[in-house]
Formats: sequence, structure tokens, C-alpha cells
Amino acid sequence: MSDRQYWEQTKQAIIAYANEIGIDKIGFASADPFLTLKERLVEHREKGYESGFEEPDLDKRTDPSLSLEGARSLIAIALAYPSKMENPPKSEPGAYRGILCRAAWGMDYHHVLREKLDKLARFICRLEPGARVQSMVDTGALSDRAVAERAGLGWVGKNCALITPEFGSWVYLGELITNLPLPPDKPVEEGCGDCNLCVEACPTGALVQGGQLNAQKCVAFLTQVKDFIPDQYRAKIGNRLYGCDTCQTVCPKNRGKHFAHHAEFRPDPEVAKPLLRPLLHMSNKEFKQTFGASSAAWRGKKPIQRNAILALAHFRDRTAVPDLIRLLEEDPRPVIRGTAAWALGRIGGAEAEAALQAARERETSPDVLAEVEKGIALLHQPGSSRAAQTDNERGSKGANV
Repeated sequence: MSDRQYWEQTKQAIIAYANEIGIDKIGFASADPFLTLKERLVEHREKGYESGFEEPDLDKRTDPSLSLEGARSLIAIALAYPSKMENPPKSEPGAYRGILCRAAWGMDYHHVLREKLDKLARFICRLEPGARVQSMVDTGALSDRAVAERAGLGWVGKNCALITPEFGSWVYLGELITNLPLPPDKPVEEGCGDCNLCVEACPTGALVQGGQLNAQKCVAFLTQVKDFIPDQYRAKIGNRLYGCDTCQTVCPKNRGKHFAHHAEFRPDPEVAKPLLRPLLHMSNKEFKQTFGASSAAWRGKKPIQRNAILALAHFRDRTAVPDLIRLLEEDPRPVIRGTAAWALGRIGGAEAEAALQAARERETSPDVLAEVEKGIALLHQPGSSRAAQTDNERGSKGANV
């Protein structure tokens, strides 16, 4: 048997085992440096498009050998996740809900993929005792999408997501680096063509022509930051509590794609689409019990609570005014107090105005005071109170994601 035949046989054994443990797609690629990607990442950094969540060392992000000495091959895997909520919670008048992006609906995918990759790594080491393997999921140095694209799982679309022919972009990605010389797969030649729907639909214009993402403008990123969300994006958040799926839901390649065969990724409707007002006063223990199994929990409860406040402002929910006043008066976190102040101004009404005027006299934080002034300014915009009343009478039917 030639070396080529031997390693092809090894590759087929790995594929068979991957199928056995429930991996939906697997592909193989060389571990050569990603030179073109590095050029794009340098440009990305120069333009200020980074989120800050990435590996800061661009060499590590693009050279697999810096993560595993002697790296020869990359093994990319994908697991499909649901795009539909099969048992959504019942709507009740005035009981407004937020929503998590689909990638956070079920069990934290980091744990699920790491378990699959660990099993695959152990199998490879049993198969080849001299093998060395390094696994990565999302927080690793390499770009999951670049690895998956080189390994033939799909192509990176204009929405900057990896799009697979079988599952669309509704997939989680992970990879292994190994010193084994496994035969590579061919990249997928399909692409987005002239379609530009995702770029046009992005709420904040974060998708840049040419397949680049300005993370600083991306709603998915903004929902995860712990500070105040910039004024120009607050109304764009809608009722999103974590993440954003707009660029995926409009993608024609995702049309009709829904896969719920991984039980751990199926959503609990009360977690995936929770009532907003109970979130405002949720304790750390309650937050952990409710969201602890989801990837949405990794930034803690403050971003989700802040986003819930913005969602209540989006719906102009007057029933939430007492809750927001309590936050403005009592919450120790300036971001929460300040966002509550802005939301009270957006919702409007005499009670909200009185609370803002009292906060103007009481508040000592410059950041919160600035938000109080913004809230008061919103109150006095022409037609603001009338608009708030009209929205509530109509059931706030706008942009419920």
C-alpha cells in the first residue's frame, strides 16, 4: 500500500467515526498559512472593524503551525442547528418578549462541539499513536470559517457566514489541527453570485461590500458589549437580547433549511424568547438557572438586561415604566440606570417625566446624567408622547424579530 493509499484509508476511517458520533459534515485541508486571509485581517484592523473578541495576534490567526508545531492538516467539522422554533410561546397582549439569536437557542454549542472534537481527537490518536492533535471552537486562534471553507464544507458568503450546500449557514463550526498528512478536500465552488440581500437587509449597514463585517456596527456584537450602546444603534436593536439573525434569515441559501436532529440545540421557548419585564430584576442565581446552559450567558446578565430595557423602549411599553423607574433609582450599575433613563424618555408620559426630573437632581454619575438629559430631550420631541400612546394602542406591531 502506498503512502497516499494509507492516509486516504486513515481519512476514511476518521470520516466514518465522525458520522458515528453525530458530526454532520467533516472536511480536510492543508495546514499551510492563510496568506490571503492575513492580508484581509490587516486591512480589517486598519479600518477598525474588529470586535475585540478575536485572537489579537494575526500570525496565530493565520498560521496553524503556531498552534501546533509540525501541523500538516486541518480537520473541519460542522453541526447543524434549528432555524425555526417549533413550539413558540403564546402571545399575550402587553406581555412583550425579547429573542435570542438561533445560535444561542439550545445548549451552549462550545460544549457540544468540544465534546465531539475531543472524541474525534481520541479516536485519531488511537488510530495513529504518533498523532498530535489540537482542537479549537470559536475562541481558538484560527478562523473557523476560513478553515471550513478551505476544507470544502462550504463558502463564506457576503454575510460573512460559512454557507453549506446542505444546511445553509445554520451550522456551528470547529476544527482540529494535526501533524498527520491527510489528503485534502476540494473547496466548494458555489458562491453568492449577484445576490446582495444580506448587505441590504443589515439593520446597521455593518456588512461591507466584498464580504467584510464591521463588527463595531454589527447588532450581534452590540448586544454583547457591556457599556452603553451608541445612540444611533439603540433603535436598531429592536427586541434582540443576544445576537442577530437578519443576514441569515434573508439569505436564499437558507430558504427551507431547518434541522432539529440534535436534541441539545432545540430551544426552550421561555429561554429563547423570554418575557422582558422579569429580566429587569433577575438575580444572578436566577440568570444562571435560566440562561446558564446557553451561549448567551457568557457575557453575564448586564448586557441582556440592558437589551431588555431597549426592547421595552422599542415597544414603548408603558406598563414597564414603574420597573424602569426602580432601576433608575436603585440599580448600582450606571449602564442600567442610564439606559433606563433613555428608555423612559422614549416611552414618555407624566410618570416617566417626573422620574427623569428627580434623577436630574439626584444622580451623581456623569454618564447617567447624560442619559437622563437624553431622556428628557426625547420627552420634548414633537409628538413623542402621542406616538408612544398610539404605539401601545396598536399593540406595538413594529419589528418584533
